[in-house]
Amino acid sequence: MEYKGNDFYCDVALKNTSALKKEYESEQVLAYHHTKPHWPVHIIVIPKKHILSFTNREKENDVIVNELFDVVRMIAKKIEEERGGARILTNLGNYQDSKHLHFHVSSGDPLLQS
Repeated sequence: MEYKGNDFYCDVALKNTSALKKEYESEQVLAYHHTKPHWPVHIIVIPKKHILSFTNREKENDVIVNELFDVVRMIAKKIEEERGGARILTNLGNYQDSKHLHFHVSSGDPLLQS
């Protein structure tokens, strides 16, 4: 399926979380293995509530964002311990394909994309 919208997480991922390989889930945050990974380990961490981006969020969402940061840190620490290193990435503005706050936690050399 080729997705053409601008919020994959609200439009697709959160509508069928049972199809995802989850690392963490609470009422407010979901972390799962990317469905089309760019690295050997590639986990996405998202708030379940729509928050536009890292730089465009409301103060009322601080509790959710704090949990999101805790989950990113927990997953990155686990990957770092298992693989010796991890990276954390979020995109903004024109670099943000999906207009929903999300973090990529990954490790390894980039995979060849087909």
